[in-house]
Amino acid sequence: MSDPTDDPAGSTEQLFDDAPCGWVLTDSAGVIVKANSVFRSWTGYGEAELLGGHRFQDLLAPGGQIYYQTHLEPMLRIAGSVSQVALELVCADGSRLPALVNSVLRRNDAARAYEISTMIFDASDRRRYEQGLLEGQAREREIAQELQRSMVSGVIPAAPSFVIDVVYSPAVAGLAVGGDWYDAFWLDGAQSTVALVVGDVVGRGLGAAMTMAQLRPAVRALATTGLGPAAVLEGLDLYVSRYRSGKASTAVYAQIDLATLEMRFACAGHPPPVVIDPNREVCCDWTGRSTPLDTYRSDDSRRPEGTRQLVAGSTLLFYTDGLIERRSNPEEDGLQRLIETITAQREHFAGVALAHAVARVLHDPDQSDDVCLLAIQLNSTKT
Repeated sequence: MSDPTDDPAGSTEQLFDDAPCGWVLTDSAGVIVKANSVFRSWTGYGEAELLGGHRFQDLLAPGGQIYYQTHLEPMLRIAGSVSQVALELVCADGSRLPALVNSVLRRNDAARAYEISTMIFDASDRRRYEQGLLEGQAREREIAQELQRSMVSGVIPAAPSFVIDVVYSPAVAGLAVGGDWYDAFWLDGAQSTVALVVGDVVGRGLGAAMTMAQLRPAVRALATTGLGPAAVLEGLDLYVSRYRSGKASTAVYAQIDLATLEMRFACAGHPPPVVIDPNREVCCDWTGRSTPLDTYRSDDSRRPEGTRQLVAGSTLLFYTDGLIERRSNPEEDGLQRLIETITAQREHFAGVALAHAVARVLHDPDQSDDVCLLAIQLNSTKT
């Protein structure tokens, strides 16, 4: 009898084939290149059948296929591994096998993904299956929350001529993470123009957080090329359409010239900015409006753009619909309530402090949506 150490490759293959669990090796697209005997016996597929171009995700039940595309694969790309994900495999005879899936993404020297190693455990024991499902959901939520926190944090521009502050309140009703986001940055090295953006991605969970993580830097990349607000949104339309991520998301993007205090802005389906002029009544600016991202269709015109002349002492509020929406009231009632709240609170608070006061008054303990509120107070026309 020969010593198995004489044939390291053969012994490795044998260990793979006889592992006490299902084991599948795929390329980065999920196409199966190797499956051990345990996995084949569980699912009833022959080796030639599995290696004939099948993707691992195609062996999952319909719900699992969607989960793989929207959650498991993105988590792999971000974290490099997933563990104890509860899925159902569709066997050759049509029966279903509850399974706990653990995958590792391997990269080559150029940091490119080249293969995915997946271990599968039989989860026919329902209690084990449900526990794995709960743990998998908790891990997904943790990843989404960490991604969201990293995307909505960062250095906010500062200058004597203005103050920027942000109120960010995650939903407390429910466990899903939303896609609300904001950003503020200089548009030029001379720091003469500041850009502000608030956006809201459709959906919740890891998918929404990942879409937000794509759109936020895309805005910066487009804006710093010298494009105006409407053109930036049109660039986002192309980005969303090409990469099929973020369709119907909303955003408001503004540029403020600190020398003239002129603001140019555009809204893609987003709630209107609120202007708090020290000498006038509080109002919403309804100009520069068009439909959400990748839904604007006009062959003969571009997205519209609004322009507003501001004065020193003005405060602007940009926010997501979580601030004004309530299940029992239409959005227009929420906007009226917002204006009334600001009008009442401006007697006691000014500038960005007013934004915090408004957020406290309008806080809904049963809110099911995140709230993002970005405020900028203009102190003077000197930069």
